[in-house]
Amino acid sequence: MAAPTPFPHASFLHQLELFLADGIQPTSWSSALSGMLLTQSQPSSAARQLLPLLLARKAVLQAAFHTARVADELRRYQKFVKPDRPSPHIVQLRQQQAAARQASSQSRQALIKAAAAFVREAGIETPARLGLDAFINRWMELQLPKDLAASSGSVDG
Repeated sequence: MAAPTPFPHASFLHQLELFLADGIQPTSWSSALSGMLLTQSQPSSAARQLLPLLLARKAVLQAAFHTARVADELRRYQKFVKPDRPSPHIVQLRQQQAAARQASSQSRQALIKAAAAFVREAGIETPARLGLDAFINRWMELQLPKDLAASSGSVDG
C-alpha cells in the first residue's frame, strides 16, 4: 500500500498561520511573495485568502490518497467474489469508495472556490483556456516555498 502524498507546502502553511494569527513575519519568503501577502507589515487580503486555498489543496491530496487506497482494496478483494451476492465486506468497501469519491469531489470544489477568491484578491491574471484548479496548482508549485522532504522525493501532487 502506498504512503500518502506529503503536503509539499506544510511548513509554508504553518508560517502563514502564525503570520495571520500573531503577526510573526517569516524572513524566508521571497520578495514577490512578501509583496503579495504583506501590506505595511500586516497581512493583506490575499494572505487571508491563501490560507483556505492551502487547506483546500491539502484536503484534495488527502482525499485523492483515500480514494486510491479504497479503490486498491476493492480491486484486491473483488477478484475473488463469486457471481452471486457480494459479501458484506465488498458492500462495505463499495460504500467506502462512494464516500471517498464524494469527499474528493467536495474537496476539489472547495479548492476551486478558494482559488477563485484568492485569484480575485491577489489580482492574478488566469489564462483563458486553462482550468482554475490546474492553474492554481501550477501557480502554487512555482510560487510557494516547498518543504525539502517533499520536494526531494518523486512525489506527484
